[in-house]
Amino acid sequence: MTSMRALRQDSANGPDDLHLVADAPVPVPGPGEILLKVTAAGVNFADVMQTRGTYEDGPEAPYIAGFEAAGEVVAVGEGVTAPAVGDHVVGTGGGAFAEYMVMPAAGAVPVPSGWSDEQAIGLILNWVTALAALKLGRLAAGETVLVQAAAGGVGQAAVRLAKHYGATVIGTASPGKHDVVRSLGADRVLDYGADPGTVDLVLESVGGTAFATSLAAAKRVTGRVVVYGVAGGEVAITNRDLNFRQQIHVIGLHLGVLIEHAPAIFAELMDELRALIAAGVCVPGTPTVYDLADGPKALAELEARATSGKVALRP
Repeated sequence: MTSMRALRQDSANGPDDLHLVADAPVPVPGPGEILLKVTAAGVNFADVMQTRGTYEDGPEAPYIAGFEAAGEVVAVGEGVTAPAVGDHVVGTGGGAFAEYMVMPAAGAVPVPSGWSDEQAIGLILNWVTALAALKLGRLAAGETVLVQAAAGGVGQAAVRLAKHYGATVIGTASPGKHDVVRSLGADRVLDYGADPGTVDLVLESVGGTAFATSLAAAKRVTGRVVVYGVAGGEVAITNRDLNFRQQIHVIGLHLGVLIEHAPAIFAELMDELRALIAAGVCVPGTPTVYDLADGPKALAELEARATSGKVALRP
């Protein structure tokens, strides 16, 4: 097979310019890479940003969209000893919204025993991001955590994990999603912009007007804010703010950068994730699944905050 179905982004005008094509070339794995027959592709807000050209160092149109997928390894590149052909893995790489994609073998993680590929979507980008945010944020039992966008993929994982580690959890979400966040164990659920009071740690992925709420909520001197998304827009914080007004710890997190520049930390996170899976804390996902052809609709609904939890595409 030399051609495949895929979703190609043709401009920076948003999800409306994401089109299904039937003649995209099947990629070939290079050294250190694997070729995956995609079973399920994860949809993330970064995909929306990429369609609008606002994602830092994102691909330039035209490109095959998507960067998270699970499926079966069907070929391996030079130097790859694991995973092997026939294994089912989840990981990241360019061109995930397609029937086949390549990804680095080093970042591909086995689909847990007893899980389907669809259930494993989000294992890396959502669960590991949430775990990394809590670890970099130095969460301790008994502390209070504010999780912005708690109904999203990372947010839901963060609520579960923070409760597991003994925190009091406050989540923010749109009014129609409060029950979902509460069902995950959150102690309080607020609308965006509501005053959460003072907290020890903030997981911040919203940006925009919510960013000021996050900064104001963190305890002076000891409070931490981990920033891992800018869904609501870019906001600046200055050295004057930190010196005279805020006196808080602001920590940046991008999982791709962490994997590349701190592989030992990533390995520790994966060890912990395996333990969390074995303990039943990290549970199989239940994504909302769209057909590949409906990818533009899935991205538009995610952009409009009309989705809850993980969203996936089925090629």
